[in-house]
Amino acid sequence: MTDVARLDVPHVVRGRTLVPGGDAGTVDFPDFRTPALDLDALVWPRAEPGPAFDLPVAEIIDFLAAVGDRLDLDTNPYLQYALEQSVACSSLGPRILERTYRDLKHLFDPKTAWFQVDQEIGREALDGWKEVVDLQGRVRRVRAFPPRLVHVLAGNTPGVTAATVVRGALCKGVHLLKLPSNDLFTGSAVLRTLADVDPGHPVTRSFSCVYWRGGDATVESALFRAQYFDRLVAWGGDAAIRNAIGYVAPGFELVSFDPKVSISLLGREALGSEEVRHSSAAAAAEDTSLFNQEVCAASRFIYAEDDADGGLAAWCADLARALATERTYADAVVPNLPADIRAEVEVLRTMSPDYEVFGAEDGSGLVVLSDDPVDFHPSGKTVNVVRVPSLDAALDQVNVATQTIGIYPAARAEALRDRLASRGMQRLVPLGEVVDVAAGLPHDGFYPLARFVKWLVDDC
Repeated sequence: MTDVARLDVPHVVRGRTLVPGGDAGTVDFPDFRTPALDLDALVWPRAEPGPAFDLPVAEIIDFLAAVGDRLDLDTNPYLQYALEQSVACSSLGPRILERTYRDLKHLFDPKTAWFQVDQEIGREALDGWKEVVDLQGRVRRVRAFPPRLVHVLAGNTPGVTAATVVRGALCKGVHLLKLPSNDLFTGSAVLRTLADVDPGHPVTRSFSCVYWRGGDATVESALFRAQYFDRLVAWGGDAAIRNAIGYVAPGFELVSFDPKVSISLLGREALGSEEVRHSSAAAAAEDTSLFNQEVCAASRFIYAEDDADGGLAAWCADLARALATERTYADAVVPNLPADIRAEVEVLRTMSPDYEVFGAEDGSGLVVLSDDPVDFHPSGKTVNVVRVPSLDAALDQVNVATQTIGIYPAARAEALRDRLASRGMQRLVPLGEVVDVAAGLPHDGFYPLARFVKWLVDDC
């Protein structure tokens, strides 16, 4: 690819925008170019408090609300540029990307921000030293102290970056965002909007976003140190997390949003009437096709109770048809059905009756019905429906990598949830409602804001 065709990726350092070819110089990558890194500019000296360390959380939330008002795709040139350029590097299609960019402003809603603070930390501990009376009647004080964080972001959806900015602002810390190669533009779009609202605001000066190649030891060995940052917040696949673990040291901890797999549990109640069969299949399609199955929360395996009448095969046919429907966060046809998935499914079609395949290899959705889970990782709107004699028999398929489980009918959740949790499950939802994520609740088994801050004690 020639220099002319390369994408220009801006950086933002404490409110100042840097562009390739400017004062910072240029670093060329195969498909894009960035400003050169000034590592000294990417750290905040520990001898100085961060810009927002002592800013009341109410002022931060007011500022975030003003930023949210500016994050309107129809009027925000940074979001428009990000959307235009992201089509070239994102696995999501332009329609889903546009919808996601239009949704970003909702993450900055004041009510949502206050709910996060109250649920995850508490206002009193965030704004100062909260008095706590111990069992002996002695008054002690605790504070959720602002952290110094470096974030290695995931790029499967722009919402990850925007939510990180909100969380980072609420915990009052300083934050270096490492842009992902499949979402090079959301970070700068949001941070440039912060600067437009107020370039000198303490929150604006608390953030930087830059790109370097993941795993580049010349950069990471210099930055990932306790003398600069308290924690590394890492998103991504196995390789990214293992690389992050290598930098953990005394005073420099890891907060990991590990790679996860989500599943569904389908009770035989879904095979009752034709109407129930259609509606439950549509609900399963919502969960399995979420962001074209590019996110951890999208289900890939459905463990389903069969009946004696072969109703599960009819349900799978319904699911294949439902997958071919365009949804808010799913395309009717994904343009990038992996060649290895296509090849695997072609082989399985020849192995009837052990495997039954529904749908087409054109990206509109595939459903494989089997007695045991397939030995490949379903993607590109591909779902493996696995027969089980009961939902109890599916418990062995749940482990610490299981993030979200959609269940039908929802009434069966109460009898299963503790056993699912014991095996590693982190979130249980009614089938079809995986996308309904509430800020301020646990994510991947913990409260992010509570993990971001440093919990300190004053016994004096």
